[in-house]
Amino acid sequence: MEQETLISDLKELGFNEYKAKVFLCLSKGQLMTATEIAKEAKIVRTSIYDILKIFVEKGYCNQIETNRILQFQIIDPDVIVDKIEKDYKSGYNQKVNHLKETFKKVKTIYNPEYYTENKLINIELIRGFNKHRIAKYRDFLLKAQNDICCIYNLKGIVNEDSDNVANEFIQKGGTIRSIYSYMIDFKIIRNGEVIDASKEDLINVLKNFEKMGEQVRISLMDTPDMTIVDRENVFINSNDRWIPQHNQADIILRRSEFAKKMYDLFNYYWNDSLTISEFEKYDEPERKK
Repeated sequence: MEQETLISDLKELGFNEYKAKVFLCLSKGQLMTATEIAKEAKIVRTSIYDILKIFVEKGYCNQIETNRILQFQIIDPDVIVDKIEKDYKSGYNQKVNHLKETFKKVKTIYNPEYYTENKLINIELIRGFNKHRIAKYRDFLLKAQNDICCIYNLKGIVNEDSDNVANEFIQKGGTIRSIYSYMIDFKIIRNGEVIDASKEDLINVLKNFEKMGEQVRISLMDTPDMTIVDRENVFINSNDRWIPQHNQADIILRRSEFAKKMYDLFNYYWNDSLTISEFEKYDEPERKK
């Protein structure tokens, strides 16, 4: 029973039936001839020489030549484990390199803008709560040339560090104006721990964003969650507390007159919002309905 289990284990590691049987015969550590190995493993003698040749080439066993006969002896199993592990890693690295090289070529033919521009697709609906939505939003921001106007409702876990995409955009001369709705409905990571955020935490997070070059305001109204890029493209997040996350959706409108209307709406909220210093003076602001 133990023999069958070991053969099964070796087959999972890439050995075939005959190789597994030969390997187990050699594993006893004795000097053996090809005839002895074939007899004990109960395999056809004509197959044994090819298997032993492979084991010698791989360094699993030594071939000892005497003045009358060839004998074979397995090397230390710990050494064999190292050899097989190196083969696995080498094979894995080769596959990863091949994967990367292949997708470099795939990337050269990837052109979503062609589809958007030539098929006149200016509206996209992204459903579900998944990484695809986050990636879409990131790609949307990367297309910005001059200015980004955002209205955010902070939810979930918020990192106190400014986003790299925003930093790079600002460093290139772009302008980012962001309105954050005063809703303490998020958590922050502090000293490696996730904690509930307070008004002071919101102020600290936003001060850090402002320090990086982002222009920040705080709204006391219940605002929509949207981003306007270059006054012609809009990303709207339809977060709704009554709708499960997996059923929510984002909407992207490109080269749309609607974007100009949303830009005007943004400016309305902007002019009616508070700077950080103004917000700090409010102990508990009166919410607008």
